[in-house]
Amino acid sequence: MNYQNYKLAYSGNGLDYFRIMVINFILTIITFGLYYPWAKARSLQYMYSQTTFQNQPFVFTGTGNEMFKGFIKAFAIIIICYAGAFIFMMNENGQWGVLIFYGVLLLLVPLAIHGSYRYRFAKTVWSGIRFGYTGDRGKLIRLFFSGIFYTIITLGIYYPWFIMNLRRYLLCNVRIGNARFAYKGVGSDYFWLNLKGYFLTAITFGIYFFWWQKDLYAYFINNLALTKDNEIMLCKSKATGADFAGLIIVNLILLVFTLGLATPWVITRTLAFAMDNIELDGVINFDQLRQEQEDYSDATGEDLSDFFDFGFII
Repeated sequence: MNYQNYKLAYSGNGLDYFRIMVINFILTIITFGLYYPWAKARSLQYMYSQTTFQNQPFVFTGTGNEMFKGFIKAFAIIIICYAGAFIFMMNENGQWGVLIFYGVLLLLVPLAIHGSYRYRFAKTVWSGIRFGYTGDRGKLIRLFFSGIFYTIITLGIYYPWFIMNLRRYLLCNVRIGNARFAYKGVGSDYFWLNLKGYFLTAITFGIYFFWWQKDLYAYFINNLALTKDNEIMLCKSKATGADFAGLIIVNLILLVFTLGLATPWVITRTLAFAMDNIELDGVINFDQLRQEQEDYSDATGEDLSDFFDFGFII
């Protein structure tokens, strides 16, 4: 098969997404928050449908019902944690209640990440082929807590290695049919990239910030690939620091001067920017992808991730 270029694009419209967000907001308010799972499902369905690879759209097959069940479970878990901590704090040794509470919350983080990846990718479909996440929950927990431990004893210096190890484990366990993703980012590169970014941003009074963001984006994209047997598709960023300056400054102006009403346009511009600035080259025959990933409908981890308010891709 000949080496070729692949096309990834986002064609969402800010006005269309604004309508969705307004309806979601109204229904969430009048239902005292109960509509949130359906609102999130509707938003994801729209954004996936507007994202295409080789002119074929992605499909998010998750439903509000699934997310509502996960929302109830996640909410119950959080309430139990708070109730347990409150009971402990009413005793003489209340400080232990606080420690146990934060310990349990910390334990929930890798569980939320694992569950979120399993659900989100199982509900992602392209060209009739389902994605999947095959990571082991126990390995992820050990990786997470070892990273926390080394980050603490090194006074934060180990953090870039922690993040890269976590990101590499997660992404290397993502599949689409019988193809798998590979990520080769390492902590040392990420450490120096951020150290340079902090230093140059400070001495340039913030001007280098946009080039720092360009470097971080490029490092994530350039170390990502998709492989199938002996075939491979490589990812490469083509965004420049000036491109990031234009994106971020215009987004900030839109948000400030519309008092946040331009959020749907900002999200649309950002997604389109991200997709347009990824070059995909390789030799993978996507017509030969086989359906190998199983469905998974427990959205508890997805909803726990919302409670912790961290991004989907670590």
